[in-house]
Parts: sequence; structure tokens; C-alpha cells
Amino acid sequence: MAAAGPSDPTPSTDADPAAGAAALRAVLFDLDGTLVDTSYVHTVCWWQALLQFDRVLPMASIHRAVGLGSDKILDHLLGDDRTDDERADDDDIIAAHATLFTVWYDRARPLPGAADLLHWCADAGPAVVMATSGSSTDLEALMATLDADDAVTASTTSADAEHSKPDTDLLEVALERAGAEAVEAVFVGDAVWDMIAARRMGCAASGWSVGGRVRQSCARPGHTRCGRTRPICWPMSKTPRSPGADGWSAGSAGRSSGRSTT
Repeated sequence: MAAAGPSDPTPSTDADPAAGAAALRAVLFDLDGTLVDTSYVHTVCWWQALLQFDRVLPMASIHRAVGLGSDKILDHLLGDDRTDDERADDDDIIAAHATLFTVWYDRARPLPGAADLLHWCADAGPAVVMATSGSSTDLEALMATLDADDAVTASTTSADAEHSKPDTDLLEVALERAGAEAVEAVFVGDAVWDMIAARRMGCAASGWSVGGRVRQSCARPGHTRCGRTRPICWPMSKTPRSPGADGWSAGSAGRSSGRSTT
């Protein structure tokens, strides 16, 4: 799959993929920062990892880049025009971040309403898929924190894709495992990179400001609705108890009313 760079932080304003509602068969979730409160943890871990190799960056810059996979984040932060010598420490920086993040496994906490949201989605009918680019050990640890394995149909990890978001590799795998087409799915995330990936994939997107990043980047007419920080709200215009005779639709998923599930 060809890689597309993450340099443009604003999703395309092409026609809304949620227009022309289709039956909603899958809900794809980003995990880090969307369901588990780890956005700032990753910021600190990347800052520490970079500092170990004498790269000093403002945490605000790192925070805006969180959500990119390790295959993209260093080029984004340090420049994609670096020489081979300047990239010599990249693998060690990535490994340092991964090690630093494991220290937080026992301290990570789900965001308010996250587990209830997953269970409600599963009860409503669509397949629930964790579309994460984290490692398998990250996935295991964060899912244990959520304690909602019974609501999840399938998951992805970094091993499932050559390129991380905002490329569509992970979403393609997630959709395949859900048995759904892009027009039958909605992707829920907290980073602008999630929103760009969803639009490239052609599926509806719902951006949540729980990670502290997506609202300013994405809250613009034509691409997605950004939810409030607390509690986590289900991105549909219908309440959990009112699916309607025709079932859930990806069209309504793309135009959130921000109603709470709690």
C-alpha cells in the first residue's frame, strides 16, 4: 500500500462520506486517547524518549503529533528530509518510547463511559472493532483496563499494517475483520490523523476531544462532528433505546447530536 504523508493536519472537504445513509454494520474505534486516557501519557513518553537522545521538543508539538504511528511520528517531529546519520537513533528512540509507555500500563484508566459505550454499540448490532496501531502488548494492557472484551468483535495492531494512520491500512484490515464496507462503518477517534484516515477510506467519522486535540483541527463544516470531553457520547442522532424500524445508519452516525449514553 502506498504511504501518504501526514503533513496536512486538516481533513479533506470532499463530499461527506456519510451522505446517503447505509446500514451501519461496524463501529471502528481508536483506542489510545479515545477510550483510554493516554494521550498525554504518550506525549510525555515521546518527550522523554527524544530527550534521551538529545532531541528537545516542546511538549505541545509532540502532543499534536500523537496518534501518528512510530513509522511517521519522528519524521513529522524532526523532519522528513533528515540524513541517514540524523536518523541513526530513530529505532532506539522508538524502542525507548515503547519501554517508557509500558510503565503506565497499570496506571492507565478508561475515559468516563468508555466501556458502557462499547457494550451499547455491541448490543445495538454493529460489529465493534479496535482499530489501533499500537503493539499487541499495548492492546492487551489497554483492553484489560477497559474490561470490555466481550463487546469487541475484532482488533488490529501495528503488525497488521505497513503504514499507520493517516494512511488507511489499519482501517482496511478493521473493515475486513468486521465484514463491512467503508460506507457501512463509522470510525471514532480523538486525533486529526484518525479523521483524515476515515475520510481517505470513505467512511463516516466522529472526532472526540477527549484526547485534547481533535476539536480545533476538525470542527469545520463538511467533515465531522466533534464531541465533548465528558462523558463520552455515542455519535448518533438516535438514542440507545430508539434504533428505529430501519436500524442504525451510517448517515446518522456522521451527523452527531452529541447525546450521552450515560
